[in-house]
Amino acid sequence: MSLKIGFLGGGKMAQALAKGFLAKGLTSGENIVASAAPQDKQCFEAFKGMGASATSDNSLVVKQSQVVFVSVKPDMVSTVLQQVKPVVSKDNLFISICMGISIADLEKDLPPGTRVVRAMPNTPALVGRGASVFTCGHAVSADDSATAEKLLGAVGIAHQVQEKLVDPVTALSGSGPAYVFLVIEALADGAVKEGMPRDLAYQLAAQTVLGAGHLVMETGQHPAKLRDDVTSPAGSTAAGLAHLEKCAVRAAVSGAVEAATKRCKEMQKK
Repeated sequence: MSLKIGFLGGGKMAQALAKGFLAKGLTSGENIVASAAPQDKQCFEAFKGMGASATSDNSLVVKQSQVVFVSVKPDMVSTVLQQVKPVVSKDNLFISICMGISIADLEKDLPPGTRVVRAMPNTPALVGRGASVFTCGHAVSADDSATAEKLLGAVGIAHQVQEKLVDPVTALSGSGPAYVFLVIEALADGAVKEGMPRDLAYQLAAQTVLGAGHLVMETGQHPAKLRDDVTSPAGSTAAGLAHLEKCAVRAAVSGAVEAATKRCKEMQKK
């Protein structure tokens, strides 16, 4: 499998995806091309460093690619797709990673019958630990779906979902890293208050979150079971958990996902 892959927009997420594809052997550098503004030297240098190419010509990206990732800013999607519409062929599979842009929005700006996938990766994809979901348009085949899953899986995990779940996914895994960064910061602040050096506190807090996540993923056990396993009667963990429950941390975190989902839906109506 050596796909010809293009990126309409060569920003950080596009670069992370390209690196993942190369690392997994899904394509080669000479089969990757990205578009960017002429003044975006960082993008041109980044893709050149991968053995790929970059251009300021969006239409060229579509012409040279089997799979076309739409990775521009959301407010530029319609303009860019209408720009490349005359050169789109039946050989192109479009995968959009733009927040808030629905399948219907994408299909409206492309020729009838264009194969379109809407995906939502998150920022840990930058280090190969992403959590992505994708949903498929009407013209997408089973092979197209498998291709999307394999490509997104190159930078983490990837699951196909119904489009109605994309907003909650955005609120959970898309915005979730920001919630976790806040938790890491808070854990470290508590340790610093008790005399721990801040650098060490951040390292321990980050590794604790990473390790806890791995335990959930690798054991398949319910988080409540894992929490009980580490909570001794009348111990320090029990005291800490009691304080978190008293402060309604569970409700606050759950409410953050609800609030973010609501905001995603509001943004799509604009």
